[in-house]
Amino acid sequence: MKITLNRINDDFLFEATNSQGNSILLDNTTQPGAKGVSPMESVLMAVAGCSGIDVVSILKKQRQEITGFKAEVEGERIPVADAKPFKSMKVTFFLEGNIDPKKALKAAELSFEKYCSVSKTLEPNVEIGYEVYVNGEKA
Repeated sequence: MKITLNRINDDFLFEATNSQGNSILLDNTTQPGAKGVSPMESVLMAVAGCSGIDVVSILKKQRQEITGFKAEVEGERIPVADAKPFKSMKVTFFLEGNIDPKKALKAAELSFEKYCSVSKTLEPNVEIGYEVYVNGEKA
């Protein structure tokens, strides 16, 4: 796995591109007019994407009918010397459709405890919790 990072303006805007040519924009979001996400926001996005892929994949294999999917990730950061790494994250899944809430909750559990490489990478230092809502009701 490899990405390439290219600076695309005179400030802090970068384009990160994978080997398939897909890219995202990264920027210093503390500056006015930022055109990309911050690197730390991209970590939250990576957790949401990785676990989201797991949850949808598991539920599809169980023939659950997903008509809507949304995830929100909140991260809490703490100062460590001059850096501010994440201390904890909370992932909330919002699923719509003909879905068994117990299966949805189990899919999230499997993602974080077994499958999601992003959360497993962060796990030694970041506490990651999750909640699941199915059709507006907490699972």
